[in-house]
Amino acid sequence: MGKITAILQSAQQRAKELNLPYEGALFPDEAHEILQSAPGAKLVDVRCRAELDWVGRIPDAVEIEWASYPGMTPNPNFIAALEQQVDKEALVLFICRSGARSNFAAIAATQAGYRDSYNVLVGFEGEKDTQGHRNSSGGWRVEGLPWSQG
Repeated sequence: MGKITAILQSAQQRAKELNLPYEGALFPDEAHEILQSAPGAKLVDVRCRAELDWVGRIPDAVEIEWASYPGMTPNPNFIAALEQQVDKEALVLFICRSGARSNFAAIAATQAGYRDSYNVLVGFEGEKDTQGHRNSSGGWRVEGLPWSQG
């Protein structure tokens, strides 16, 4: 069994254990490994423009807001934008700040026919620490995975 197959099987098992209605749940390092090794896999960053501009971007990610700042108004065109930019047969990984919006995006994508939808748990910035700060525990950025800041 190859490394990618093992990662996907673990992610699928995790989703079953967490009772998630999409294909799988990945940790950031697993998502990065898949993006490096699985041709055609797409990372969809669903954070708002302000987060992308001020907090940081992931190279080569497809950027489609789940909700817009300020007010975090839901994006009514999310699925239409996804369908324009990502093939329904692709392995699609969704990421946001902490894994919450990307969870909803993975659910919506699954309902729209994206069978291989995965959520990146803990997201770009990770969970809050004991002082209420992100970027200290878990997350794409803390794990030293590729990103850039504008």
